[in-house]
Amino acid sequence: MSDLRTKAINAFGWDFSGRLASHGMSFVVSIFLARLLEPSEFGLIAMVMVIIGMASIFTDIGLGGALIQRRRVLPVHYSSVFYFNVFAGLLLTCITYFSAGWIGEFYDNETLIPLAKILSLLFVINSFRSVQAVKLRKELNYQLLVKLGFTASLISGVIGVSLAFAGFGVWSLVAQSLTQGLVYNILIWSFGRWVPSMSFSFKALKQLWGFGFRMFLSGFLDAIFTRLDFLVIGKMFPAETLGFFQRAKSLNFMVVQYSSASLMSVLFPVLSEIQKDLPRFQNTVLKSLGIICFVVFLLLGGLYLVSAELITLLFGEKWLPSVRIFEVLVISGFALPISSLLVNVLSSRGNSKAFLRLEILKKILLTTNLVVLMIWGIEVYLYGLIVQATLGVSLNIHFAAREIKLSQGLFFKPIVVQALLSVVAIFVTLLVMSALGEWHDFLLLLFKGVVFALTYLAVNWLLDTNSFRDLQEQLIPIWKRKIARH
Repeated sequence: MSDLRTKAINAFGWDFSGRLASHGMSFVVSIFLARLLEPSEFGLIAMVMVIIGMASIFTDIGLGGALIQRRRVLPVHYSSVFYFNVFAGLLLTCITYFSAGWIGEFYDNETLIPLAKILSLLFVINSFRSVQAVKLRKELNYQLLVKLGFTASLISGVIGVSLAFAGFGVWSLVAQSLTQGLVYNILIWSFGRWVPSMSFSFKALKQLWGFGFRMFLSGFLDAIFTRLDFLVIGKMFPAETLGFFQRAKSLNFMVVQYSSASLMSVLFPVLSEIQKDLPRFQNTVLKSLGIICFVVFLLLGGLYLVSAELITLLFGEKWLPSVRIFEVLVISGFALPISSLLVNVLSSRGNSKAFLRLEILKKILLTTNLVVLMIWGIEVYLYGLIVQATLGVSLNIHFAAREIKLSQGLFFKPIVVQALLSVVAIFVTLLVMSALGEWHDFLLLLFKGVVFALTYLAVNWLLDTNSFRDLQEQLIPIWKRKIARH
């Protein structure tokens, strides 16, 4: 038991630092690209990538998740999934390449045709690495994944920025995407120490299919519906508008990823290991939820306060129209990390039926808000995202609580408490700033962030919240070990 906990903590540390490094690298690259390129060019690439993203779910059809969830996995399972993924990747590349004309016609923009043809290669490129990455995740070998991901981000980022400086425009974004996939492939094949055998078995695929198929349907719904806003905005509004939306959404998503993606990535294989030990499973889930809530509302509250200064300083004044979009996305952003944990409860327990039902219900909420987008426009749609996020988290709590036989109130409590404390810290910060007058953007960003963080931490400490205690419980032993080493 302790060995699994140690491996999980080490994996989380590596995954979090790796995400911080690779996303940090990508973030620095995006700053250069946003200043060198126009919002309309980001909009063009977003139009194509939404199609690529929707179709990419077919390269795996849930088999990767099934490999992680299945307790006994044989070499034939890995090799069979690998060959299936490569075949699916080749097929999707061909389909997308020959459908490029239809993509341009849908958006009424012929510029997209060559972009779609070249980017279709991403399907086959990514299919060659998927099983290697899954195997490393299952083994909790995040140290290697971190190093490979950072190196690929660094090399592709340098190439993308260099081409943007040279005046290649939107093609610098295309080159960055393709290079990142190719470099990651080369590295994971060189250092992953796994190669597929010549064995292929439909029986092995069928053994994974029961869990994987429902996970595929859930993933398919998620891949389609979470990108429909890009599709609708790209169809109904100018490319520049989509560029502003894409920049705000990607910045918000990146920060949300920092708060929880590492924990979620590590937690799924850990929860799969302890799925039969219900008391331990319950305790792990509740403590994880408390920590996630603390971190999420600390980050998102601070981001809401400094959104205007942040975007102006990073991307320049030409991106100011994306500030309001970013502010509303930040408010609704609490749902993603919390929901990721709750759906992991279902998937790690192997309850793919409940997982699929939950995803269908959430997609009904999303569809309703997309109708709002088409009728009343982007601003009303954005506020609808807050309502959608709240209802979606409530559904996740209902299903997760029933799955592991806990009261729903235990799930709602840390969310409500940390959200309220974040609001209190925001109001305190605004009161302090109103008494100080006008400052330079950088100093304003820095001071707002410090005042908010200190207030949020102080209130949690004074109230001795469960989330704060859970976080201390995990961090203090790590800190003591580091001090002991030195």
